[in-house]
This record gives sequence, structure tokens and C-alpha cells, in this order.
Amino acid sequence: MKKTLLAASISLLFAIQGCSDNTPQASLASTEAAAQSISQSTKESAEQAYLTMVDSFFKEQLKLEPIYATFVGVNEYNDQFGKSLTEEYLKARHDLNAKYFSQAKDIDADALPADLKISYSMFIYDRDMELMAETYPEHFLPMNQFYNTVFTMVQLGAGESAQPFKTVDDYQNWLSRLDGFVNWLQLAQVRMDEGINSKVVLPKVLVDRMIPQLTAQVVANPEDSLFYSPIKLMPDSFTAEQKAELTQEYKSFISVKLIPALATLRDYVQGTYLANARASDGWWGLPNGKVWYQHLANSHTTTKMPVDEIHQIGLSEVKRILTEMDKVREQVKFEGDLTAFFASLSSEPQYFFTDKKDLIDGYMELKDTINQVLPKYFNVMPKADYVVKPVESFREQSAAGASYESPAVDGSRPGVFYINTFNLKAQPKWGMTTLSLHEAAPGHHFQIAIKQELTEVPEFQRFQGYTAFEEGWALYAEYLGIEMGLFTDPYQYFGKLSDEMLRAMRLVVDTGLHAKGWSREQAIQYMKDNSPMAESDIVAEVERYMAIPGQALSYKVGQLTILKLRADAEKQLDDKFDIKGFHDQILTTGSLPMAVMERKVSDWVDAELAKH
Repeated sequence: MKKTLLAASISLLFAIQGCSDNTPQASLASTEAAAQSISQSTKESAEQAYLTMVDSFFKEQLKLEPIYATFVGVNEYNDQFGKSLTEEYLKARHDLNAKYFSQAKDIDADALPADLKISYSMFIYDRDMELMAETYPEHFLPMNQFYNTVFTMVQLGAGESAQPFKTVDDYQNWLSRLDGFVNWLQLAQVRMDEGINSKVVLPKVLVDRMIPQLTAQVVANPEDSLFYSPIKLMPDSFTAEQKAELTQEYKSFISVKLIPALATLRDYVQGTYLANARASDGWWGLPNGKVWYQHLANSHTTTKMPVDEIHQIGLSEVKRILTEMDKVREQVKFEGDLTAFFASLSSEPQYFFTDKKDLIDGYMELKDTINQVLPKYFNVMPKADYVVKPVESFREQSAAGASYESPAVDGSRPGVFYINTFNLKAQPKWGMTTLSLHEAAPGHHFQIAIKQELTEVPEFQRFQGYTAFEEGWALYAEYLGIEMGLFTDPYQYFGKLSDEMLRAMRLVVDTGLHAKGWSREQAIQYMKDNSPMAESDIVAEVERYMAIPGQALSYKVGQLTILKLRADAEKQLDDKFDIKGFHDQILTTGSLPMAVMERKVSDWVDAELAKH
């Protein structure tokens, strides 16, 4: 396309020059006008080509990934599960990324407007990383105790997630999708068998954790299955006959197809797979594991930082935060050393709720407090609200302490800030302000809801996410709480340091486990020595890192990058620096890879300097 446009431009220039009158001024004016016209035409052609391409890509992606389509509010494929794990799917995914990577390279990126240059950089980055990921046999590890498709399907079937249950067709669509899920359960076993043959398997302790999770879904009566939940939520508008027919269909499907498939997979995991699980705890124990882990670290942090460098940054940050924690100990006049202070904060009754409802209510009160100060720091705020809910009982034992689920794209469902109430001793009062800032506003809820509400960016950009950006932003939001005046209580400030310590320890522990040969027990002990976290939380965290290597690195790397960008902007702009303007730059183009975000902020600083 570049060559075609260039050839056309040259031809047009010569044609215009040949028709000009003989005065130099007229010739120059005509040439300049022609050049401007050609430049505008080139920009419009590049812009149209790019927008057409990414629109086509997004539509093809949704067709290939129907559950993803449901989550982004496209209901055309609600009856489909997709062909995940099949050879057909793996080839189609490769072909999709290869085709559009090639097409993107043919577009004249220099001719795009500034906002689409950002979008283009994202698109190229994504296709490149997706193609590189194919080097590694991730499909041999189709599930783990932290992220797996069974959880996703249970949540969708609960009737309170993205899958709609408003019409009879909706209910039939879900049964059709469940049929695909049954096929997936069978294929997951095939892929795990291939993993056994290739020595690409999970650590034994993680397999142990999966067994009760699967067992919980294997119930004697279909009415006791979580997949029966939609029947309990049937709309009043359904006729008695429709309700009776759907009830019978769901009971039959759950008892005849779904529960037997879940039981078969559970039995396989408990028997064959557990017997072949590996003794090593880190990715280094897999074939080509250290190289694979470096790729995962790059992918999650959207940087090219060597894992050894990340490990050293973690050690440095842990040391700095311990010093800050000790200052809090002195401020509150605690008699004893830092270890004793940790023990006190982790055990004394005054630091914990005894009622689960009180914990949830406490977060709702914090929501109101934080919302009052947000307008001082942000020009743009999400239209969607969020609610606070406890983690569902079926997953609370192995789930993280808190998490966030984005609102429905059409505004029909708010965002959800999940609190794990399984162990109230793992939810100290002094950690509440920080956790709310991180998971809700101005953290995940703010950033993700705003991203979904963008209307001037391509569709793929609205729904793309990078862990380093999104978790880095959430950790930056914790830092912002200091400026907002939300940490006047030293204990709440300690909570902020405690959460920051978790993210710093992750740099050390994740790299330790996967690149330096650390054991699970060594990682647990390191976290116990450097934080007041409950042991149950530490164990769940370490096992999470074992299951999804590299993801935990993204928080601190992302935060440090955003803080550096802000510090550089403040230094260059001095009294012209506008905090709301800076936040606009970070939030109003969606989630970005770190290098793309750095270029965007740099361009903004240059533009601000030019104004003055």
C-alpha cells in the first residue's frame, strides 16, 4: 500500500506541474497545494485501511472466541462454547494472528493520526506476542487451581455474570454452550495426557488443590448443581409450560451429560494426572522452562526486562518498604520489633471483623468516602457504578483475597468488587482503604469501566487488557490515596505499605520460584519473614504464582513505570503540570503496553511545553 500511494502521489505531482502557468509563484503555490492534498489523501487512506482492518479482525476474533464475545456484550454467539484446545482452533488462531500481522505491516503507520498510531502500536504488539506464544505448549496445561474454564462456566451459569438469562432462547443458548463445555472437559483430559507424555505437567500440590474444586461440582442431584442456578432465576414472564420444559431439560442435561463429564475429569485428575504431576514447583522444571518463563515475564509486564533484573528490583523494594513499616511501628509507639508488630497486627482481635456482613458493609462505607475526593484528581470518571460482594462459596477457599469483575458493556450490570470472606483473619481492618483503592475506585473499576465506555477507539482496543497496565494502574491508585488524604490513620498507611510489600515480594518470589529454583516452602517462608500476611493468604499467593508464572510481576513493574512517567512529566512541566491532565493521558485510550504508554505521555509533555 505504501508503494501504491507513493507512485500515485508522484504521478499526480508531475501532472499538476505540467499544467501550471509559467510564473514561479503560481507553480510553487500549485505544488504546495497539491502536496497538501496528497498528504491529506494519504492520511485518510491509511486511517480507513487501519480501521477497516481492525474492525474485521475483531469480528473474526469474536467468532473464534464466542465466550469472549459474550463478555464484551456481543450476544450473537451465546449458544457456542468454541473449539478451544482442538487442533482446528489452534490453527485458526495462528492464521488469524498471522494474517492480520501481515496486513498491519502493509499500512503506512506514519500517515495515521496520533490516536490511531497508539492503537496501531497496540495491534502490532498483540499480534507479535500471540505468535511468539505459540512457541510454547500452553495447551498441555488447560487448567489449574487458580484459573480454569470450569470456574468461568460456573460463574456464567450463575445468572449474575455476562451470560444473559432473560428469554427462553437465552436458556436454550446456555444449554447449547454447555454441550460444547462437555466436549471441552473430554478434550482437556486428552491435552493433559499429551502433557504427561511431553513432561509438561502441573506441580503435585496444585493438582491436589484442583481435586476438591472438581469434586464440588459432582453432585448426586441436578438441583444441587451450581449449573442449575438459572432455573431458580427464571423470569416471571415465562409461562408455566415453558418453565416446566426448561426445568426438565436442565435436569436431564446436568444429570445425563454434565455431571458424568465432570466426574470423569475429576477421576482422571485424581488418579492418572496426580500420579504424573511433577515434584518441581517452578517453571524451570519444565522442558525449556527458563526460556518459556522469560517469555511469560515479558508478556505480562509488556517489557523486555530480564528476570534477574526484576528479582533485584524486588529485593531493593522489599528493603525500602520494611524501613517505612518500621517508621509506622515507631509512630504508634509499639513496644517490640517489627516481627512482633507484624504478629500483633495479624492476630489481635481489634484488627478484624467477626461478622462477614460487617466486612462488606465497611467497604461500602469506604466507597462513599473515596468517591467524595475523586473529582479533585480526575476529569474523566466512569458512568458505571460498582457493588461489593463476597466471593462465592464454591471458590472462596482457593480464591484471592479480593478481585474485580467489570460491568456489563451495555450498563445493565455494575462492576463487582469481590471480597473473600472465607477467612476473616485474612481481611484485616487496616488493609481496607488500600484494597478498596486498588480493586474499585480509582483502581480497577475506574480504569476498566472507562476503557469499556470509550467510543472513539476501535472495538478491539476497548476490550484489550495488559496486566502490567491494569495492575500497575491499580497499584498507582493505592499510592494516589496518600495525596487524597486517605491515609491519615497510621494503621491504614501501614495497610498501604503491606499491600505494596506484597507486590514487591512478588518480584522476588515469582522469579525465585520459576528462574532460581526456589521451592514452594522457601517462597512461603520468605513472605512470612517480610510481611504480616495471614499464612493462608501467603500459601494461596505462592500457589497462584506457581500456576500462572509471570503474572505477579506485572503489578510492581507497571506501577514503577507509571510513577516514573509522572515524575518525569512533573520535572519537565514544573508548575504547568496538571494531575488531571496526566490521568487523562493514562486512562483515555484504554490499556496500553508499557512502551506505547511511555511514548504517549512523552508526546503529551512535548505538546504541553509547546503551549507555553
